[in-house]
Amino acid sequence: MSGTRLGIGLLVLFVIVIGLSSMFTVSEREQVLVLQFGEVKRLVNASGLHFKLPLIQNTVYYDRRVLDYDARSEEMPTRDQKQIVVNAFARYRIIDPLKFFQTVNNEQGMDTQLGNIINSSLRAELTRVDLATVLTPERANLMRRIADNVRKEGNAYGVDVLDVRFKRVDLPEENSQAIFRRMQTQREQEARRIRAQGDKDARTIRADADKQVRVIKAEANKRADILRGEGDGQAQKIYNQAYGRDPSFFDFWATMNSYRDSLEKDNTRYIGPADGDFFRYFGDQNGRDKGAPGKGGPSAGPGTAAAPR
Repeated sequence: MSGTRLGIGLLVLFVIVIGLSSMFTVSEREQVLVLQFGEVKRLVNASGLHFKLPLIQNTVYYDRRVLDYDARSEEMPTRDQKQIVVNAFARYRIIDPLKFFQTVNNEQGMDTQLGNIINSSLRAELTRVDLATVLTPERANLMRRIADNVRKEGNAYGVDVLDVRFKRVDLPEENSQAIFRRMQTQREQEARRIRAQGDKDARTIRADADKQVRVIKAEANKRADILRGEGDGQAQKIYNQAYGRDPSFFDFWATMNSYRDSLEKDNTRYIGPADGDFFRYFGDQNGRDKGAPGKGGPSAGPGTAAAPR
């Protein structure tokens, strides 16, 4: 009796195991290949509970979501023989699980193939452009061509490559130092050129300013001479009019100015006779030198005339 119960229990356990092994579930994020002895029997895309032959069939799950791949950093040359270190990444989706299974089997195998494809596409495109292109907006067109090439080759593995991008582009350490020194030299040359141009412009501006100063001074001197001449003429005209009204007063006034200008110092002394036209106002306030010979007065002997103070 106990043996019968044991057999029944084993049979029930076997049935449960067989039943469980014949069922599998698929989520909305997955797609499943059903294999029988390594041969693909069907593809299951619908989510839910599904059945397969127990023991002789097995399932392989693949993700239906967008998958990321980070490529290793690789040192590559550009057209102008500059070495750069490129780190790229890609996003792809498995669109043909059967082809994917037959070519790379799993995601690890796809990562290996995708790395080779990206590496060869990067090298092919970078050898056609200069380093400066990678640092300009033209970089977007470069990445578009690389992504197109990777997408075409990825179709052979049952995947759709959605995008390929540069994550980082660096220079090797030794190249970075050399380029930095060259850039420093170029900036110093540019600074010297700008300073030389500035000095040239400064000299030009100064020369033009000096020329304008000379022209302005010449014009001012010319105008001053004209005004001075006109003033002198006007003054002479006024003097002439004034002198014409009273010639004797003018004679007196001019003589007094001569005395002032000639004998301006307090200690000025004149040794000699006080005769002659210059001293005519010394003997007479009207300018008649009565002591001079020929004028009816006594002869003037030698004497001393002191300048008025």
